[in-house]
Amino acid sequence: MNEFSLLCRILGTLFYRHPNDPVVEPLWDLLAQGKLNQHWPLEQDELLAQLQRPYERDSLCADYDALFRGESPAVTPFGHQWPQGPAEAEVKNFLTTRGMPLSDTPADHVGLLLLAASWLEDHAADDENQAIIILFETLLLPWCGAFLGKVEAHAQTGFYRALAMTTRGAVQAMAEELIETEEFDDEEEQ
Repeated sequence: MNEFSLLCRILGTLFYRHPNDPVVEPLWDLLAQGKLNQHWPLEQDELLAQLQRPYERDSLCADYDALFRGESPAVTPFGHQWPQGPAEAEVKNFLTTRGMPLSDTPADHVGLLLLAASWLEDHAADDENQAIIILFETLLLPWCGAFLGKVEAHAQTGFYRALAMTTRGAVQAMAEELIETEEFDDEEEQ
């Protein structure tokens, strides 16, 4: 797994999965042991330190529920509910045509889109960046900034504020890397 895939997998999991979900437990262990820094490719030490502070799980669960769950969450994690976001059917079609297995849950959840970027990276041919570029440019970037800003504004714990800021920096860095790669590939073809 490369750095791009690792970033997307960690950030996607923290947005997509409830803090009490057993799938997140190994990630909580990494955070508690302060081991995320050694695997993190970006210069975000201050934000990582905030993510790795000890938080009460009950507080994180309450914050996650208030932010993303229920009939009127503070912040919707679904792209189709944002003015610039994609239709859920568009996302589902995009991912299924690329062979990504999906469940019955909506495919346009911000966490699932980050996990999809990781999956696409891990399953792409050596020279195939186009699917990831499309995912970022059309399905994630148009609404992700507004989503992350709202998470920052409504989060009750430092963890979710730091997660939003970390994700913003990571998504920008990954998008820039994708654009540079695409430009380099275009130059080689000429």
